[in-house]
Amino acid sequence: MKLFNLLACVLFGFNLAAQNVTLDYYLPDNVAYDASIPKPSDIIGHEVGEWHVTHDKLVYYMKQLAASSERITIEDRGNTYEGRPILLLTVTSPKNHENIETIRREHLGLSEGNSDLDTSKMPIVVYQGFSIHGNEPSGSNASLAYAYHLAAAQGPEIEEMLNNMVILLDPSFNPDGLQRFAYWANVNKSQNLNPDKNEREYHEVWPGGRTNHYWFDMNRDWLPVQLPESRARIASFHKWLPNILTDHHEMGTNSTFFFQPGEPSRVNPLTPRENQELTREIGTYHAKALDEIGSLYYSEENYDDYYYGKGSTFPDVNGSIGILFEQGSSRGHIQESENGVLTFPFTIRNQFTTAMSTVEAAKNMRTKILDYQRKFYTDMKSEASRSKAKAIIFGDNKDASKTWHLAEILKRHKIKFHELASDVTISGKQYKKGYSYVVPMNQKNPRLINAMFEKRTTFKDSLFYDVSAWTFPLAFNVDYSNLNSLSNAGPEITDFKSPIGKVNGQSNYAYLFEWHEYYTPKALNMILEKGLRAKTAKSPFTLEGKKYDYGTIMIPVQNQSLNPTELFNFLNKVAQKSAITITAVSTGLTQGIDLGSNDFDPVKKQRIAILVGDGVRSYDAGEVWHLLDTRYDIKVAKLDTRYFNTVDLDKYTDLILPSGWSDKILDKKGAEKVKEWVKGGGTVIGYRNTANWFKTHGLMSLDMKKDTLVAKNIPFDQKSDFTGAQVTGGAIFEAKQDRSHPINYGYKNNKLALFRNTNIYLNPEKNSYDNPIQYTGNPLLSGYISEENAELIKNSVPFKVKRVDKGRVILFTDNTNFRAFWYGTNKLLMNAIFFGPMM
Repeated sequence: MKLFNLLACVLFGFNLAAQNVTLDYYLPDNVAYDASIPKPSDIIGHEVGEWHVTHDKLVYYMKQLAASSERITIEDRGNTYEGRPILLLTVTSPKNHENIETIRREHLGLSEGNSDLDTSKMPIVVYQGFSIHGNEPSGSNASLAYAYHLAAAQGPEIEEMLNNMVILLDPSFNPDGLQRFAYWANVNKSQNLNPDKNEREYHEVWPGGRTNHYWFDMNRDWLPVQLPESRARIASFHKWLPNILTDHHEMGTNSTFFFQPGEPSRVNPLTPRENQELTREIGTYHAKALDEIGSLYYSEENYDDYYYGKGSTFPDVNGSIGILFEQGSSRGHIQESENGVLTFPFTIRNQFTTAMSTVEAAKNMRTKILDYQRKFYTDMKSEASRSKAKAIIFGDNKDASKTWHLAEILKRHKIKFHELASDVTISGKQYKKGYSYVVPMNQKNPRLINAMFEKRTTFKDSLFYDVSAWTFPLAFNVDYSNLNSLSNAGPEITDFKSPIGKVNGQSNYAYLFEWHEYYTPKALNMILEKGLRAKTAKSPFTLEGKKYDYGTIMIPVQNQSLNPTELFNFLNKVAQKSAITITAVSTGLTQGIDLGSNDFDPVKKQRIAILVGDGVRSYDAGEVWHLLDTRYDIKVAKLDTRYFNTVDLDKYTDLILPSGWSDKILDKKGAEKVKEWVKGGGTVIGYRNTANWFKTHGLMSLDMKKDTLVAKNIPFDQKSDFTGAQVTGGAIFEAKQDRSHPINYGYKNNKLALFRNTNIYLNPEKNSYDNPIQYTGNPLLSGYISEENAELIKNSVPFKVKRVDKGRVILFTDNTNFRAFWYGTNKLLMNAIFFGPMM
């Protein structure tokens, strides 16, 4: 009967989608349901799949369900940027709910290697999450039917399952994105549903519903944990350490259904082989369930298990089993596909079916999977004791905040770390107490630490679904070293407090602060917004026994809009909000440039705009918006490509062009507008493939290195592998810096790690001083790059600046703000903004 219904859905999708699909379409046969438990339609006003559920309705139903069922409790774990609740349902038997904290503590005992625990008597813990990409909504819509089933299904089978299982149900990984997409799909829905792929319903306006408020891909933040939604779910993960975590996605409309395992050759080496074996066994349950309803599917293709920042891979380095589901997407209510007319209810049904097959597998494999988790952590303990490196030390003796933010990630992942006992120098690197931390390897999960700190440059496969490197100390641009003992470790840090800013003394002459600390741009912006004068030092100097580096900011006391006492009080506020130290000085006479020198350039208040909209890559634009708005408290105007040509650019000092799609970034008229504005004194800052746009429209002449690779002896069926191997999907490279150049102010070392996921390689300028950032002769630090591209990147330059009359054109070939965790190069953008006119 179920197979007949499926075929009817595929062959007569118009009729199925046009009528009100009942809840029975999703639910299993021969199951009785408790009539006192509300069905989704009773609460949200429509059947599952009839409309796209909005997040507010989803929340309302889940709360009503929890209020009606003894099997469910609900937890509000905080809010998204748009103020939407981040919910988690805990589903188990009423008896288990009465002892839920005891069950949780005993479950965590497996991760302590407790051999006294009898896994045959312990519940298995399954975390099921839906629609981390908001425009992949079949998961969250399926969670309505699935949660109802868990709450209302009757009979000994479900009672036995809930007695032996705790289900953590996350109905919407991405509330803001889900709401945005539901609005789009619903406002474009017709009474007469049209599967024509050209129908407006299936073509979202920019930026689409995939991302969260600041346009981040939420499924790349499980390891960096920079966003509120991620922080909520990571806290839940470590609170429970679930045995299985599922991540329900969608893919292209012409695809069928995917479940893991993925490509066998693309598994992170830190993932145990047994993890993949268990994943494969669980997959047999998905296959059986999908066979029963006649749904096509595939496995062990396309997707991989390499980057631990994804939801389906992050569990694998934590003794859990991560499982990715990908459903071919209707991207609305009904759409043509290579596999017939694809309806929204059909996509929901596959997600519901695999949610059910997951708990079926968990029920039948319970003891085996619980034993695997205990073995994983027992092996980790043994691995830690054998490790030659007893600890990792990391820090930046000029930047406490940036170091603190890296330690903050460790804290969120329950990784223990210690204060540095005293200042120490290791292999020429200086580590300062209060600015450095020591991470012992002998703790619960050393592989998680390795996953964050290791550098890897050799791989079994040359294709990657995501980045091939994410080494955190390189991303944060902090020094780090392995330690053979814990002799440098002070007390373990349990009360983890952020750095505190202060003003050292009051002055009637001037105040100084170096540009090294992470939040100095925030401080400078506050000062300039207040209407105060500030200057920056183009050379180092020494004053009153303290050395000051390139880029030091000086605020004179005289001729300001505030009197000396008001200025002191205001700078105290600045220091506290920015966690920096501001030093009062009583004289302008220094060893080096004096404070009245012309080598102190005035810094002007900046008025910043960023191009967004069609033709612009929303991820890159969102990263810049998030950086300026949430970290540096700097106002930024988002100018849409739709009306850009009507904007008065003279209101702005800086225009940021994120990467986009070649000439689609702006048309010829827009290019001329930018060029004239630059001539008048504006600074345009472009990223990545804006290089081609700059070159095409004559804003910057660029000498690009060209790839001459030709396929030889490559058969047709290996074409995609051949071309894919040339993709630099995300790796880390070393560049040398001229620290005297304003683009490098605030950097204390002569080398910098840069993230790169383009193949744009620029030849250096003839004059060395025009190449303030240049890749070294052997730049690969971590990640994959093909042999051909490895040659092209050698000694190339990732940064260019050109003066055009009164203005500047600035180009970065690399993304300096990648995924909000690349703290180490955020300051390059801020230097381009504040110091661009000096370049």
